[in-house]
Amino acid sequence: MTLKYTVLGAGAMGLRFGVLLQEHAGAEVEFVDNWQPQVDTIKEQGGVYVSRDHENKHLVPVKIYSPEEYNGDPDVFIVFAKQMTLQDLLDRSAHFFHSDKQYVFSGMNGMGHVEKINQYFDPSHVLAGTCLIGTVLNQAGDVDFIGKSGAGSINVAKESDDFDQATLDQIMTDFTAANLNPTLHDNFYGTLMTKVVFNSVINTLCTLFEIQMGQFIDYEGAEKLGVQLIDEAFDVCERAGIQLLSTRQEEWETVRYVSAVSNPLHYPSMYQDMSKGRNTEVDYINGYIYDLGKKYNYEAKTHDFLRGLVHLAENTRKFRK
Repeated sequence: MTLKYTVLGAGAMGLRFGVLLQEHAGAEVEFVDNWQPQVDTIKEQGGVYVSRDHENKHLVPVKIYSPEEYNGDPDVFIVFAKQMTLQDLLDRSAHFFHSDKQYVFSGMNGMGHVEKINQYFDPSHVLAGTCLIGTVLNQAGDVDFIGKSGAGSINVAKESDDFDQATLDQIMTDFTAANLNPTLHDNFYGTLMTKVVFNSVINTLCTLFEIQMGQFIDYEGAEKLGVQLIDEAFDVCERAGIQLLSTRQEEWETVRYVSAVSNPLHYPSMYQDMSKGRNTEVDYINGYIYDLGKKYNYEAKTHDFLRGLVHLAENTRKFRK
């Protein structure tokens, strides 16, 4: 069984998935993006410049389109838009959706994207997951894969038990061949929320202090800060009936290991957005945790406070010359 993939959202992670599937799994891959400078630059260059850990920069030929000019018919969409731009991308792409025969995988940060995807695709055609893979979009048409080949991993879960098994098996085979190290889980929302909790610590704190993950974990008080956020998030999930993939201690150990060992030199994606003058996804991470808790009469106050600090930092940019 051979699958054709179209990546919706050719940013850092979308490019990494697509390029690895193209180069290592031998899959046919096309890209669609609603950021016109990305589309124009990659077309002008004849591909995307790819580095690994800032070295061996080389041009990889890829096919990229704006939503309006694309008329492909893939078997699987891989969705990696920013939460704030996803609705626009989906709406502009609707003319090439054939929801009765196409499938979707999304590994986006935060929460809220599945509901938007479900406007166009039934849960029986949707996979979602989480990625512990560092990737940086340096500028339009230029991406840097963080970590050695095969570094990082992804978790994958079906939104519905009715997802076609043959298609699922082939997606997992292709992701494995692409060195994405996928693990399949039965716990859909628990899988997604486990990464949200991780991001609510490392993304947000590194962004506020403009530091790498290794610099965060070097601080002697890092565990105290992280555990406070993790405890609040777990309290919320317990009240919402969401069973996470890890215990509280295991979640902190993941933060510690990824920060100290896997990606100590990595600036998380929220920092990348902040540093480039874009709005962050904090409302879909710390904000989502707080808002979910409120539904169950619980206030994750530290998460709400951090959300406010990130928005304050965003607002101060207008005063800089």
